Amino acid sequence: MTPISRKQPLYDQLVDLLHEKIENEMGPGDVLPSERELCETYGLSRTTVRLALAELERQGLVTRQHGRGTFVSDSVREATNLMGTYSFTEQMKSMGRVPTTVVLEFDTREAPKHIAACLGLRIGDPVIRMKRLRAADGIPMMVERTYLPASEFLGLTRTDVESQPLYDIVEKVYHETIRVAEEEFCASVARKDDAEILGISEAAPVLKLYRTTFNVKNTAIEYTRSVARADQFRYKVSHYRG
Repeated sequence: MTPISRKQPLYDQLVDLLHEKIENEMGPGDVLPSERELCETYGLSRTTVRLALAELERQGLVTRQHGRGTFVSDSVREATNLMGTYSFTEQMKSMGRVPTTVVLEFDTREAPKHIAACLGLRIGDPVIRMKRLRAADGIPMMVERTYLPASEFLGLTRTDVESQPLYDIVEKVYHETIRVAEEEFCASVARKDDAEILGISEAAPVLKLYRTTFNVKNTAIEYTRSVARADQFRYKVSHYRG
C-alpha cells in the first residue's frame, strides 16, 4: 500500500493513487473499494474520499451508481478514430457493439442566425431539425441535435430517420456524396436536460462535438451538435507528416 503523505492535499493524493490503480490493475466495469474501505485503508475521512471519487468521476475514469458502488468507466475501450467521415452506427459495429438510435424530436423550422451561418443559408430559411439519442449495447452514449437544409431533403420524415442511418438516407435516397466532414470537439459538463437523457449526473464531464458535413459541390448539407458521455468515449486523431 502506498503511504499517504502530508505534503499534498489528501484528496489529491487519493486521486493519484486510485488513478494509478485504475490504469494499471483494473479494467472497465471493475468495482472500486467502497468509501468505508478506502477510509480504513488510507486513514482518511469520508469527506476526503468522496471528494476524490467525485474528481475521478469528473475526469471520466469512474461511474458512481447509487446503491451499487463506484465502477471503472468504459473510457478505456477502443478509441473512436476521427480520421475520415464519422458514422456512429458503423463505428459501434466495428467495435462489436450494438448501436441503437431513438428520435426524440423531429420538425421543420426557420433557421436562426447561427444555424443559417453554419449551413450557408439565409436567416429564416427552412431547416429540418432532429434530436436523437445514440446508444450502444443499451447504454446511452450521446445526444445529437442535427440540422439539415430542408431544400436538399424534401420529403424526409421522422419515420425515415427512425428506420435507417441518416448517412444511408443522405447517400442512397437523396444521392448526396459526402466529400468531407469538419469536426471540432471540446471538454464540457452536462446540462440538466442532457444529463437526464444520458443517465448521468448534472455537471458530469462530457465531450461536445460540432460537425459540418459538405457534399462534392462544397455545399453544407448537415450541421450537428453532439454531447457525448466522457466515460464512454475516447477519441483519437492520427497525424501524418509529409
